[in-house]
Amino acid sequence: MNKLTLVAFLLMLTGSSLAQTTPLTLDIYPGEVPFQKDTDITETVQNNDIQVISKVQNPQIQVFLPAKRSATGKAVIICPGGGYGVLAYDWEGLDIAKWLNSHGIAGIVLKYRLPSTETQTQSHIVPMADGQRAIRMVRHHAEAWGIDPDQIGIMGFSAGGHLASTLGTHFDSGNPGDEDAIEHQSSRPDFMILGYPVVSFTEHITHIGSRNNLLGEDPDQQWVTYFSNEKQVRADSPPTFIFHSQDDTAVPVQHSLLMYEGLLEKKVPVEMHLYPTGGHGFSLSINKEGTQKGWMESCVQWIQHLP
Repeated sequence: MNKLTLVAFLLMLTGSSLAQTTPLTLDIYPGEVPFQKDTDITETVQNNDIQVISKVQNPQIQVFLPAKRSATGKAVIICPGGGYGVLAYDWEGLDIAKWLNSHGIAGIVLKYRLPSTETQTQSHIVPMADGQRAIRMVRHHAEAWGIDPDQIGIMGFSAGGHLASTLGTHFDSGNPGDEDAIEHQSSRPDFMILGYPVVSFTEHITHIGSRNNLLGEDPDQQWVTYFSNEKQVRADSPPTFIFHSQDDTAVPVQHSLLMYEGLLEKKVPVEMHLYPTGGHGFSLSINKEGTQKGWMESCVQWIQHLP
């Protein structure tokens, strides 16, 4: 019995009692990590006013389950931002998971690898691969964790919003012939939440730091188009909730407007909240002035009314 199977078995025996007292941390790849080079580079964690993680070598999910009595069966996989250079891990990850728990929603923080030609082959697809794997993994363990496998959403902030929008526009139904049962699962999120997201890699609008970190300073136009997610919306992309501040000078609000238009064009249900002030990177808006403070209540109501 491998480690993932053992953990799932123990959770089925204990119900949600283990998860109520401590989060569950799991490697998303039980064996060899794909696209990974053999180097002596190690993960770095800095704890200041925000916990910042960089140089992730072993991608993981950290699972926070609500108390069984309040659980809705819905789950959200959270992609922290950081320009594809670092992860604002507690600010746009752990804090969000705990807030979701308070509403009966499982919060699952994805510690995804940041693109690096030093440590990875095909580094431009590594974050997407980690995200797709995380969705499959949560769906695989859904029953053990008290989650409805058809109510698993993806959420991302800033560059994490780019990853989330990538996962909502690039997905597959799984590979039933794979030896790994997790790979049998679909990588399609059932809903998508984008917070002040990077969406487009088009030259005149993109957040250049995020694009350079993912694709390099002289990217192939093929990949610029592929990762300009407003152009990649599918008719079966999931229902989406978007929030953004109009005075965001780091990631212009046009990213959200373009995504909204792309979703409308494909007749995908979308709700968008734009706020005059709030700037960039406001997370739960604690100690952050602006008109954006109501996004949490609106988002929870939207999640609760999803079919």
